Amino acid sequence: MNHFSLEAYGIKDRHIYRNQSPAKLYEHALKHEEGSAISDVGALMVRSGDRTGRSPKDKRIVDEPGSSENIWWGDINIKLSGDSFNINKARAIDFFNHKDRLYVVDGYAGWDETHRLKIRVVCTRAYHALFMHNMLIRPTAEELSDFGTPDYVIFNAGQHCADPKVAGITGNTSVALNFASNEMVILGTEYAGEMKKGVFTIMNYLMPKKGSLSMHCSANVGSQNDLTLFFGLSGTGKTTLSAVADRGLIGDDEHCWTEKGIFNIEGGCYAKAIDLKKESEPEIWDAIKFGTVLENVVYDETTRTVDYTNTELTENTRASYPIEYIPNAIIPCVGPKPKNIVFLTCDAFGVLPPVSKLTAEQAMYHFISGYTAKVAGTEVGVKEPEATFSACFGAAFMAWHPGKYAELLAEKIEEDNVSVWLVNTGWSGGGYGVGKRFSLKYTRSIIDAINKGELKNVDTTVDEYFGLQMPLTCPGVPDSLLLPQKTWEDPKEYDAKAKNLATLFRNNFKIFESGVEEKVIKAGPLV
Repeated sequence: MNHFSLEAYGIKDRHIYRNQSPAKLYEHALKHEEGSAISDVGALMVRSGDRTGRSPKDKRIVDEPGSSENIWWGDINIKLSGDSFNINKARAIDFFNHKDRLYVVDGYAGWDETHRLKIRVVCTRAYHALFMHNMLIRPTAEELSDFGTPDYVIFNAGQHCADPKVAGITGNTSVALNFASNEMVILGTEYAGEMKKGVFTIMNYLMPKKGSLSMHCSANVGSQNDLTLFFGLSGTGKTTLSAVADRGLIGDDEHCWTEKGIFNIEGGCYAKAIDLKKESEPEIWDAIKFGTVLENVVYDETTRTVDYTNTELTENTRASYPIEYIPNAIIPCVGPKPKNIVFLTCDAFGVLPPVSKLTAEQAMYHFISGYTAKVAGTEVGVKEPEATFSACFGAAFMAWHPGKYAELLAEKIEEDNVSVWLVNTGWSGGGYGVGKRFSLKYTRSIIDAINKGELKNVDTTVDEYFGLQMPLTCPGVPDSLLLPQKTWEDPKEYDAKAKNLATLFRNNFKIFESGVEEKVIKAGPLV
């Protein structure tokens, strides 16, 4: 136990465990936290209680003079008064003062030392401490001894419910962020991902003020110092396509683009574990070992072998591990300015081309749109896919208007002469139920061609519905697959689906039009 005080926050002297080793946190979790166990490969298996995912409807940002004019208020960034935040904080502090032991994790957000933040986490569960030990950048012993005052503090009292009687609080869960006091308070949810995304939201607010772009993306770099960014919503292939053996991994989820280059915000990875197989994702499979946190997985009580196909507790099973558990990780997690940006979409309508090159204005439009399509799934009688739009490919964590991030993106694309590509990993030859999912083998060939610069000067044709420049040839991909209209048996059916998707894009973009330039609006669908 460290001799460490939290009295500055009103937390009385008690057993406080600061920056404990994974082994020590294992011991505490196994002894004090119900449902904790060690897997057959040494990972710590834990339960997050009733909440097995984030609670976006319970997220609040304090409406205060210093930041209010900058926040894009609405259904994502919901206002909370300073008084209500203080009541939440007092409730958390009181809960801490009734606990026998507390855990503190001091670490950094951001591998670039000129931009990094000092983050302090105060929590009541060893599981949460180990999770943030993995997800923050771990200070050296010397850095920890000289850590000083943190830039932001997360008070995670998630084992204690919020008070719905407090103004602005609508239930037993509250995740509240205050840019005036540099604090975050969590009540009523033990899902660890709230802390991770809270830090990301902080960076998403602060970095644009410095003229730097914070991004929800993965990043890898080749032997020629050629860095590629991958944006994409769940199911589009962001992790699969960026985690390859012949390129170094900068990070899998959160990055910033500065005047110097790219840096990872995090010290670890938070990978989905559902249906995990060694054959398809060997790097993630091998990263699950001692020190890794496995959330809400189902396992054999005797052998402690995990059944990654079991969704009894949740489909959102996760693995949290330090980034150095990935063999080809670049440490420190920084890289040069990107040469290519890839927007990944899984278009289940079968309309968008497998690959197309975007102008700067189109890049802004598709960045703000953040489109993919989810298959309607197992619902009886539902045959059509469902369009999903998430601004900047991560709307839930963006504090400013999406136009702010898009403008920064466009500036950096122009300054650094970056090529931007839209890659469709979805359906070809028809929509879901008619066509087929585009081959992963061919998608990998497209990404390889982008990284090698083989698509920069090939002949293209313009898509009549979206105005996209579609390459007519790509190494390793049959020419017949590159133009989506030609893959459909019935061209009229393609036209109908394309017009429908174009309408969905336009309807979605209406809420952003007041915050972007006319040239960006015109970069959308042509019909």
